[in-house]
Amino acid sequence: MSTDFATISQSAAAVVALAGQGVVRVDARRRHPASGIVWSADGLILTAHHVVRRDDSISVGLADGRDLPATLVGRDPSTDLALLRVEATGLAAGEWRAEESLGVGELVLALGRPGQGVQASLGIISALGGAWRSLSGGKVSYYIRPDLVMYPGFSGGPLIDGAGKVIGLATSALTREGGIALSAATAQLVVETLLAHGRMRRGYLGIGVQPAKLPASVAEALERETGVLLNSIEADSPAASAGLLVGDILVGLDGEAVERPEDLTLLLQGSQVGQAVVAQIVRGGTLTELSVTVGER
Repeated sequence: MSTDFATISQSAAAVVALAGQGVVRVDARRRHPASGIVWSADGLILTAHHVVRRDDSISVGLADGRDLPATLVGRDPSTDLALLRVEATGLAAGEWRAEESLGVGELVLALGRPGQGVQASLGIISALGGAWRSLSGGKVSYYIRPDLVMYPGFSGGPLIDGAGKVIGLATSALTREGGIALSAATAQLVVETLLAHGRMRRGYLGIGVQPAKLPASVAEALERETGVLLNSIEADSPAASAGLLVGDILVGLDGEAVERPEDLTLLLQGSQVGQAVVAQIVRGGTLTELSVTVGER
């Protein structure tokens, strides 16, 4: 038994040493450094948005001891991700593992570099789940909750498996229940969007809304009681161009139900910008559909 324990211990230390080459220190707030993950060998660094408190005077500490200035490529507060760039090549980019292959109960390690050396915490995956929305409205592709201690400065660092593959980026800012990890699919989408646009795109219709109770016949047909009343429409907006009118009640968008104003906020995603979607409305007590091309806020 002691031999097995020693083997496991030595293997874990070796995995941390190897994966730790792709973990960096991020100095972007007063007094409290955080961590980041080398996204690409040519200098892209992925970290948590909430630890990047300034847009300039950012520095990154590499595993080889170098401190390099970093520029902010962009950030997405809704998923708590930020992308930095340093002028360096040959960095040790981590290999990310697909979320579909993860299992509850797997042993995992959280890594951080809030100081000069890499730090680690051991635990298991305690819960997994499908797509969800963050408190600030971000669409997150997968839910990974580790049962381990995320020490101060670990936010922005990786959660790794027993082979050293990255299974997520640790953040303590997206839920009220504590730290979670953002999976490869979410990270990939945000990185690609930030590289292309410098920001996360947000859909826009140009309407003002308020909650509204549906007519009884419509409520029975839809099997829900409420929608959102259009109380204002901006001139030359996507809504105006589509023929939406003040007094219409919006009950669906792009195939999804709209029951409250916050539903509409969550449904308007950057991927829809420039795309025509179906708006289901109640006009004069009758259900009808209009095509509206989503603009960008």
